Amino acid sequence: MQRYKIIHRTYYNYSGEVTLGPHTLLLRPREDHELRIESFALKTTPLSTLHWHRDVEDNSVAIANFDVPASQLVIDSEVIIQQYNEAPLDFMVADYAIVYPFAYQPDDQVLLFPYMALPGQETIDMLNKWIATFWQASERIQTYTLLQRVAVHIYKTLSYQVREEPGVQTARQTLSCGTGSCRDFAMLFMEAARCLGLAARFVSGYLHAPLMSHVIGTTHAWAEVYLPGAGWKGFDPTIGEMAGTDHIAVAVARLPESVPPVAGSFVGASGSVLDVGVWVSKC
Repeated sequence: MQRYKIIHRTYYNYSGEVTLGPHTLLLRPREDHELRIESFALKTTPLSTLHWHRDVEDNSVAIANFDVPASQLVIDSEVIIQQYNEAPLDFMVADYAIVYPFAYQPDDQVLLFPYMALPGQETIDMLNKWIATFWQASERIQTYTLLQRVAVHIYKTLSYQVREEPGVQTARQTLSCGTGSCRDFAMLFMEAARCLGLAARFVSGYLHAPLMSHVIGTTHAWAEVYLPGAGWKGFDPTIGEMAGTDHIAVAVARLPESVPPVAGSFVGASGSVLDVGVWVSKC
């Protein structure tokens, strides 16, 4: 078991006093048999009333409601987690899904259908040609090996780039320009997996990566694919590895734009400056 401390601070500085609307906060890590929360504290300045619920994806969501105007909003999250996912390759895939291609069981297909939605035909054609550069359909291959090959190919052939602007590039944009952020690479991996007939979803969270100074200070994103018998398994194309001990998932979604860490509105003078700091350390 490895313990991590995660500090996530978000600052909005407005050009004048504003009235803050409700803000949706996705900052509490997802708890399961591999990850446990030891302590969690979430506070805002100005003070807010927090209402918690779980959304349709079972993410833990806080809605912050504010009563007073402000010229600055500070959202401060601090969590200590216990991570037990120390052997990410220690899993068993159902016999029928070990070798690709395979078909999900009918009952699973009903639940997985939204995560298998294909992109437009032009994107499908582009992705199929791209996949053919490193895997041929005639090659007999384990499902895990194929997915790992997709992640490694993204890592080795595309250039990582920090992008400050909001939003996620399409798979076509990322392949065309040859660069992307972690969320762009996760989106590309998801679309490729879906073109292979597999269920994939987007993961937003944190990465403990002391040797990757250009990643420190931000949230992180990767993708998960549903493997029968093993469940949702994470693949991180930004580093070309499976998600493991150093990955801390906060939220999952069918669409990347559904899970920003902070989302909200304000009424007042236009203009605001956003500053985010994230620190992930072993403890």
